[in-house]
Amino acid sequence: MIVSFVTFVLGFYGPGDPAEVRLGTRATPEAVERLREQLGLDRNFFVQYTSYVWDFVRGDLGDSYIFQGRSVRELVMPKVWISAQLGLAAMLISVGLGIPLGLITAYKQGTWLDTALVSLSLVFLSTPVFISAPFLILFFAVNLGLFPVSGWDGFFSTSLIMPALVMGTPGIAGMTRLTRASAVDVLSQDYIRTARAKGLSEVTVQARHVLRNALMPIVTILGLGLAGLVEGAFITETIFGIPGIGRLAVDSIFSRDYPVIMALVIIVATVFVLANLLVDLLYGFLDPRIRQSVDGYGRR
Repeated sequence: MIVSFVTFVLGFYGPGDPAEVRLGTRATPEAVERLREQLGLDRNFFVQYTSYVWDFVRGDLGDSYIFQGRSVRELVMPKVWISAQLGLAAMLISVGLGIPLGLITAYKQGTWLDTALVSLSLVFLSTPVFISAPFLILFFAVNLGLFPVSGWDGFFSTSLIMPALVMGTPGIAGMTRLTRASAVDVLSQDYIRTARAKGLSEVTVQARHVLRNALMPIVTILGLGLAGLVEGAFITETIFGIPGIGRLAVDSIFSRDYPVIMALVIIVATVFVLANLLVDLLYGFLDPRIRQSVDGYGRR
């Protein structure tokens, strides 16, 4: 509610008039006034906001100011789903490679392999999208002809590979460094030495004690990354011609399409809340001490 109210205030009192933007060169004072009346923009702030909230509760996100005859739901939902698939693929690449590489560097701390992997992760992390994307297009699409240059054919298509790599590669670097730091801290704890002294196999020690405890800070980052799945990536989606939410969000902001902006903000805020809730639940699963402290608090 607070997010929707703040966003509505910014749109209502911000510069620019959606009616003037929509009419363009035909924006005479009389035409602007008629369109404002048709769109309900001539009503006061509280009437507009109350009407919007009531319609939103009933599942009506309104109609787009710019895309005439199209509802916000029709515009937003398919693009959110496309961006979510792209973000999920990028996250799978980041997690699938970043966590194993981080564990390897932690176990090989101080060796040449540790230095090489950390240095390589810094290179990936510092490479901007407008350099990595053209490089992949030139190498894999133009020279080798393995993947299409642009377009979108779904999650299980070759058109997903290059944009997912562009978005996921910096995440590999960040996940590697975070996993390494967390695993190094866990490996120095007394309970790791105790577990090994009890005669537990190294595989059991690593899976049950090292990895599980090292995942605690990683889960927090993953929760934020999960929430960011629906935000889209304007530069990546533009370069590869992916009809995701990033381009729609930018176009809506510049064209003052407030119903679309409101829907996007509320969707992203809702996903962030749900992601944080999921992270809290995962904390209790990974660390039994958290569950015990919560149960103890409830009994008191």
